[in-house]
Amino acid sequence: MTSFYLPDLGEGLQDAEIVSWHVSEGDRVVANQPLVSVETQKAVIEVPSPRSGQVVKLYGAPGDIIDVGAKLVDYDEAARDDKGSVVGELPGTKAMSAKASPAIRAQAKELGIELTEITGTGPQGSITRKDLKTAGGVVAPGTPSEPLRGARRAMARNMSLAGAQVVPATLTGEANIDHWPQDSDATIHLIWAVAAGVKAEPALNSWFDGQKMTRQLHPHIDLGLAVDTHKGLFVPVLRDIANRSKSNLRASLDRLKEDVRARSVPPEELRGQTITLSNFGMISGRHSAMIVVPPQVAILGAGRVEPRAVVIDGKVRAARIMPLSLTFDHRAVTGGEAGRFFNAVVENLEKPGD
Repeated sequence: MTSFYLPDLGEGLQDAEIVSWHVSEGDRVVANQPLVSVETQKAVIEVPSPRSGQVVKLYGAPGDIIDVGAKLVDYDEAARDDKGSVVGELPGTKAMSAKASPAIRAQAKELGIELTEITGTGPQGSITRKDLKTAGGVVAPGTPSEPLRGARRAMARNMSLAGAQVVPATLTGEANIDHWPQDSDATIHLIWAVAAGVKAEPALNSWFDGQKMTRQLHPHIDLGLAVDTHKGLFVPVLRDIANRSKSNLRASLDRLKEDVRARSVPPEELRGQTITLSNFGMISGRHSAMIVVPPQVAILGAGRVEPRAVVIDGKVRAARIMPLSLTFDHRAVTGGEAGRFFNAVVENLEKPGD
């Protein structure tokens, strides 16, 4: 009998939730035929069969959360076990003092748990969140709880990782956008303003590796856009924003939002952002100390636009003001670099004729 294990689907994730099986026990399948749909890193992904054969046993039901490296399918043909070579190498195959993903290490640090004192129960002895829960104590009896799934699960991991690694600093200010027409597309204005900020100060369009102490500056701007849904936070990516027209960006943004709502956004469109924009003012709030998700080093946020009293040419009058917040990783970005980026953003938003 040959077994197939849940492969590494990228982003350093440790598990996935089964959405639906596309085969049944007893079915004959061919290589690359979809076996199962799983939800991970905010997207639903089809996992293909690595081989042809007859399915003897399926492991897990829809709604079950299974670890990377856990058994998915048994086939009837004897062959070397396939532990996910279809997608990539399994994490934790190299010798380590404690086998755990970056997210698990970050969570353990947050909880004050020493990983070397835990016996892992995951694949190849890796440490799972259940192991951390056992080591750190359980919730008091009677307290209701539910497992985080999908987008909320991915958000919790990313925020834990960011909280453990990033040294954040936040700069706030505002832009006078009273000259904008009433039907202006604020999001597209902000996207172009980010491009202007990066042109003035490329340091904010980079990735930082705190372990290796290296910085990677990007020649193109792949902008992550925070999108709020009832399922949780999604961050689709608009590629190469500096070299695209406003109409082209709007068409791409509409398509990405449609894909997010339909849960059909391709995984590659949810990764690789070089800087992020959050137009949180569409919901509420003026300023925010936001979270920078590594390896990125910056996120720009726009608050709620409101009329404010301002002094122009020595006269007080009402004008529409957009609050702005810039949070950056102070390990990789200096205050001067952040200030130059921020000034360019404001200047672009306030530019006449735009």
